This record gives sequence, structure tokens and C-alpha cells, in this order.
Amino acid sequence: MAELVFFSGTMDSGKSTLALQTDHNYRARGRAGLIFSRGDRAGQARVSSRLGLDVAAHEVTDDTDFWAEISSRRSSGEAVDYLVCDEAQFYSPEQVEQLARLVDEMEIDIFAFGITTDFRTRLFPGSARLIELADRIDVLQVQSLCWCGARATLNARTVDGLMVTEGEQVVIGDVGRGEVAYEVLCRRHHMRRMTALTARRRSADESLWG
Repeated sequence: MAELVFFSGTMDSGKSTLALQTDHNYRARGRAGLIFSRGDRAGQARVSSRLGLDVAAHEVTDDTDFWAEISSRRSSGEAVDYLVCDEAQFYSPEQVEQLARLVDEMEIDIFAFGITTDFRTRLFPGSARLIELADRIDVLQVQSLCWCGARATLNARTVDGLMVTEGEQVVIGDVGRGEVAYEVLCRRHHMRRMTALTARRRSADESLWG
């Protein structure tokens, strides 16, 4: 039986690396599949990992209709056995429902990879729908670490190193790149809005004043 599987984790937990490994393993067994992504750090129509892996992908947009896309490909004789869907948190709920329909009516395996919550600790709509519909949810076991060394479970958005809690839900960036960046934190330091920069500044102030 085909399945809709959602692999979730924070940033730095190896989601994109696992997505590429999954595609490699299935292709090595003679199965035909497609890779989709949206808003990858390497640019449009790419899936890249922080380990340096980078492959071409089909870019998902607001207008992407997975059901129509795969139906067209199969009607023209193209084999499609599975889909690898990276950055799935950015997909719309309707697109997630299209993926579920592909599993149920075309017996296509769907492997979706994404983070669950945004910088405000709110569920992304795409992730929420995946949690509701997935046959299986796998939380990645590679632990991301907060600057304090504790397990990081939440994603924070920073501006010049300082955590912000307001703004658009989706602003594409990467750690250390540009004014807007992202950092993984444990819940305690996320609630305190204490980033690595904030912690260093506090430590420096305490040392200065003895």
C-alpha cells in the first residue's frame, strides 16, 4: 500500500539530506520519482542540504496542482512511482490534499519533509494539514542544538541577531545570511527571546561589571 509520510524536524535536523537519500534509494531500486521543493535556500527549483548536496527539483508555486501534474505525466506514459516533497511546510493545505489523493487513488508513495512550526511557534498551514492526513509522521532523530547545548525544538527568526516575534510567516533566509536569519533554540531560550548573540552580550556585560 502506498503511503503519505511526513518527516518533520527543526532546522539543522537533516530533512533535506534525508529527502535526497530517499530519492537515491528508490531510484537505485528501479523506481521512478519526482522531487519537488519550495523556497529552498539554494534558489528556485533546487533541493540543497547544509552538507553541500544540491540537486535539481520542480519548484512548487501557489498555482501548482499535484493531481493535474501527475495525471498529465501518467497519461503521456511517464512512470511516476513516488514523490519527494521538500520544504512541505510552505505547501498549501489544498496541495497537501492533492498529495493524499495521489496516494489513495494512484498508489503513489509521497515522502514530505518540512518543519512544523514557524518563528512564532505556530503551525504552518501545510504542516498542519500533513499532520492531519499523513499515514505516518516521523520525527527526525538527528538533534539540533540550541546555543546552550540543550536540544533545540523551536525555530527563531532574528534581525541583526535579535529575536523577533512579529512579521510575515514566510521570509526565506538562512543562518548567518543577511539581515534576516534563523536560529534554532530550546523552548526555554525561545520563550526568553535569548539568541546566541543576546547570550554573548549578556555574558560580556556581566564580565564587565564583575
